[in-house]
Amino acid sequence: MAELANFRLRPGDPAPDFALPGVDGKEHRLHDADPQKLLLVVFWCNHCPYVQAWEGRLVDLGRRFGPRGVAFVLINSNDTDAYPDDRFERMQARAQDKGYPFPYLCDGSQDVARAYGALVTPHAFLFGPDRRLLFQGRIDDNHREPGAVRHRYLEEALEAALAGQPVPTPELPVLGCSVKWRA
Repeated sequence: MAELANFRLRPGDPAPDFALPGVDGKEHRLHDADPQKLLLVVFWCNHCPYVQAWEGRLVDLGRRFGPRGVAFVLINSNDTDAYPDDRFERMQARAQDKGYPFPYLCDGSQDVARAYGALVTPHAFLFGPDRRLLFQGRIDDNHREPGAVRHRYLEEALEAALAGQPVPTPELPVLGCSVKWRA
């Protein structure tokens, strides 16, 4: 588990800018989300068992909260030479196979992951209407057993932010596979 002391961004910090290619063939920018009330950026990949465990839950959140004014963006920053399952063409196949209702972007330079301070996959960052950080942490408290989840951290943060309320727990340690940095 990645501890809070290792986080680069803190509540209230602005979202770092990005312009990245998506599996849909388009370039996606931070400001594409401007019409939406909230922006959720999640550092993601194909091969990580934590991502795979939480994948269905995140797709469900995207389907439920996208229409409510939340822009979702997934970013894969892993070293694809060392982890070929995370290559762009495999990202395209996975997004199509799993029915991603949100953009899945490739950060080949790893600059965006560094700017956000992404530590693991998945590492979720929720930004408010002013694109300042409201929440970072994990999706829920049990990646292994969806039926045993007691705390839906990300969903609780989304509900609070959409209601204009403070996020109950703005920072939580993240759990997942380390971002695979290039040597």
